[in-house]
Amino acid sequence: MWIVKLAWKNLWRNRSRTLITVAAIFFAVILCTIAESLKQGVFENLVKNVVSFYTGYIQVHKAGYQDEQTLDNSFRQSSVTETAIYSDKNISAIAPRLEGFALAASKDLTKGCMVSGISPGKENSITNLQNRLVGGDYLSDHDSAVLVAEGLAERLKLTVGDTAILIGQGYHGATAAGKYPVKGILKFGSPQLNVKVMYMSLPAAQDFFSAEDMITSYILSVREDKALNASAKAIRNVVGKNYEVMTWEELLPDIKQHIATDSNNMKVVQGVLYLLICFGIFSTLLMMMLERKFEMGMLVAIGMKKSKLVMLFIAESVLTVLAGCVMGILASIPLIFYLKNHPVRIGGDTAKAYERFGFEAIFPTSTDSSIFIYQALVVLLIGLGLSLYPAIKVIQLKPVAAMKK
Repeated sequence: MWIVKLAWKNLWRNRSRTLITVAAIFFAVILCTIAESLKQGVFENLVKNVVSFYTGYIQVHKAGYQDEQTLDNSFRQSSVTETAIYSDKNISAIAPRLEGFALAASKDLTKGCMVSGISPGKENSITNLQNRLVGGDYLSDHDSAVLVAEGLAERLKLTVGDTAILIGQGYHGATAAGKYPVKGILKFGSPQLNVKVMYMSLPAAQDFFSAEDMITSYILSVREDKALNASAKAIRNVVGKNYEVMTWEELLPDIKQHIATDSNNMKVVQGVLYLLICFGIFSTLLMMMLERKFEMGMLVAIGMKKSKLVMLFIAESVLTVLAGCVMGILASIPLIFYLKNHPVRIGGDTAKAYERFGFEAIFPTSTDSSIFIYQALVVLLIGLGLSLYPAIKVIQLKPVAAMKK
């Protein structure tokens, strides 16, 4: 205990030196925390944008549907199945869909498209579909009208109020044909979706495809995406082997790979940042050792054991690093929360490029508590590791040589 008290007194014998060391650690913690928080925040926002395009976080299909996406692999909508899915507390919303392909026509123009029958309110709660309207009105639950993606509407020269003719193959080979007024135009950031999707209410789609009460998938949203895989596993257990449960990572492996690659690139940047932090902390320790060289030589010369002197310097280093880490965490918390609520916004042509593909042109931060703890621990370990330098110098100390000026 006396070593801690003596170490604390020693720290404040030279306030400027101590404050410089604490400041180096303080800013190191803030920089590391902001960098990690921005990295996680950007990836979380990317995932949110991707799943809100169309896929949702999790999809439930009939077994084999992902390999052969036909109406014959649809299944009957069931409140029992939906209740079983909701048994996982992480599931926040479920939206049924009936998806099939048809040939869309307007006058002498034709284009293949994907017809998606949806429950408008439930769909909007997961994919924010209503916010993609650029003309007309949103669907109601029993509408017999359609919403057309902007690119598809341009190809067929359709506007709000025009009639779209659909011809295709329904459930179990039935003929599917119908005429539907265009109620709204949708704009998607994804070029692929923007030229091929047409929405109608679920009852209208079931009637069109002669698939009464049938759906091809449940689209699920989750409260905590960190528990995504655990939720998927739990749902697999409750719905049984007749269904396949797939996360967005399985549905969109290219996006997952892109995030993994970017994450690895960010680790290199963080490694460089940690290296700079090492130099910053080490330089302050080196300055301290040069200033206290005479003091250490004198203490050893009058009989102080080197082992106790080593313990004293380690105690000083621990107190200094702890003070810098704690202050850094306390200072970074309000800063990170501010950047969460007021994210960095990109402007100019870069912003337009982001928005063209449906991504928000912002860099938000993540407020996950593990970020603060992890970064503080990393800097703490760096500081404690570098504190071995004074200990080694004390062990190698020669009193007479140290006291020479």
